[in-house]
Amino acid sequence: MGETGTTQLVCVAEFHAFQGKEQELVAALHILMGPTHKEEGCLRYELNQASNDPRCVTFIEKWKNQDAFDQHCATSYIKNFFDNLRPLLVEEFEVTLYREILP
Repeated sequence: MGETGTTQLVCVAEFHAFQGKEQELVAALHILMGPTHKEEGCLRYELNQASNDPRCVTFIEKWKNQDAFDQHCATSYIKNFFDNLRPLLVEEFEVTLYREILP
């Protein structure tokens, strides 16, 4: 197992929009993609919407290491989303972190 901060980290961030707020949520999350893709430690950052429930929107993320993910979480645009937009658009959410199991 790699040292702390050196193993790639995978994040699955699931958001369940308030009824009628699906498109606003997708738009708010889409705005995060441009600057996040430019972050040095970002390896993957994709936005998905459940085909059977448009209220369910999920980011699948892969980061170089824990430090890169922590820096991402401290950016002004991520903090703004969670502090100001999420309460207006998201009924419930769950963020789960995984350590990639390398061969």
